Amino acid sequence: MYENTFPEKRFQKTLEFLQDSVKPPAKILDLGVKNPFSKIMSENGYSVTNTSGEDLDEDFTSVQNGEFEAVTAFEIFEHLIAPYNILKEIKAPKLVASVPLKLWFSPAYRSKTDKWDRHYHEFEDWQFDWLLEKSGWEIKKTLKWTNPVNKIGVRPLLRKITPRYYAVYAERK
Repeated sequence: MYENTFPEKRFQKTLEFLQDSVKPPAKILDLGVKNPFSKIMSENGYSVTNTSGEDLDEDFTSVQNGEFEAVTAFEIFEHLIAPYNILKEIKAPKLVASVPLKLWFSPAYRSKTDKWDRHYHEFEDWQFDWLLEKSGWEIKKTLKWTNPVNKIGVRPLLRKITPRYYAVYAERK
């Protein structure tokens, strides 16, 4: 997943946002298979369970269990065709999620070799807020940050000043 790059800034911002929103040792269901960030959450005192690779557009059983204090979804909802459905089914009272923001100067990400590694959605902040509110969540806190790259050019310059990631802490209404 991170063979050539490791998103240190994104992981640091995400961890700080999570720690400010849901305190360890919270019991968390992390949407998506085990990954480097689920390991970081565990190392920082969270009790983390990951989903097992099921199609979250069609299989909601993992989130229908109410034993978790929070559900986390970091860079997951952009891969789903209909994220509204799973958001509506989550039984945990808290949600911490992040999504990549739509960049007007860059097309949506699409891997040509991995059908799961494609972005069906890249949200504007208001779109993600609306999705959460419509699916029964009340937004308590948000954070945006940039993802600069060390290259020369117009797009790298735009990446230094244009927010790329959007994190939200929400509670079930």
